[in-house]
Amino acid sequence: MGDPIQLEALAKAFSGVGVDERSLISILGRSPPEHRRSFRKGVPQLFQEDERSFERWIDSRIPLLKAEFLRFNEAIVLWAMHPWERDARLMKESLNEGPKSYAVIVEIACTRSSEDLLGARTAYHSLYDRSIEEDVVTRFHGRPERELLVGLVSAYRYEGPKVNTETVKSEAKLLCHALRNEGNDKNPVEDEEVIRILSTRSKPHIHAIYEHYKEVAAKSIRDLVDEALKNGAEENAKKGLTRVIVTRADLDMKETETTFNNLYGATLAHRVEEATNGNYKDLLLTLITRDQTS
Repeated sequence: MGDPIQLEALAKAFSGVGVDERSLISILGRSPPEHRRSFRKGVPQLFQEDERSFERWIDSRIPLLKAEFLRFNEAIVLWAMHPWERDARLMKESLNEGPKSYAVIVEIACTRSSEDLLGARTAYHSLYDRSIEEDVVTRFHGRPERELLVGLVSAYRYEGPKVNTETVKSEAKLLCHALRNEGNDKNPVEDEEVIRILSTRSKPHIHAIYEHYKEVAAKSIRDLVDEALKNGAEENAKKGLTRVIVTRADLDMKETETTFNNLYGATLAHRVEEATNGNYKDLLLTLITRDQTS
């Protein structure tokens, strides 16, 4: 275990997203006590030595590592679920985590088809004996995001390709005025027109508004919406990685990969290969590449 290569391999097995189970078994599992002692001394990012020369885990690392050991289990459980149950449970979890987690609800409401969002709402009824709308109202009582979130989760949008150009132009101007907060200090998500547009219009219609908005405003609508909604919200990147890959693998993984590549100049598979470990990595890569090997 004093071998620097083995120490490096073990340190890497515990780092990143997920853990490298195979390395832990093959190296750590077969090691005698003196080798594990060398490991503890050689990996200061995980262990510390106290005044009695006793090597102990750094307390803050223990819950983090427990979460990484569970990451594969959680991902495989999500993958095995019916998509409607999966979305219902993800929305419930995000609500339980507090107001800052609303981004997950927005993601689900805005990326699912009308039928799938309706299915998720039906699953929510079955699982929790109440509606997602009820829980959103309860959790976001008195917050400006409440009406928008209720509108998003209860939407049943037109999904055809038709877009009315004149309506797009008119609504782009409405959003521009609301998001700039011209003449008042009102939060844009309290504006009835903003809520109406974002929660009822089809995805092609909203995309057209986004494109036209760039012609009538100096700042990206995406930036302004993010600023209006963030209120301290933070995206849990590690959970997001699991959620996006697991929920999109059956639907539009190729499109997701293309978007990722355009944004970051690297393939999603390459980034997953770099940042994740063990069974968790193998599962994500399998989901990403499954259409390429079928």
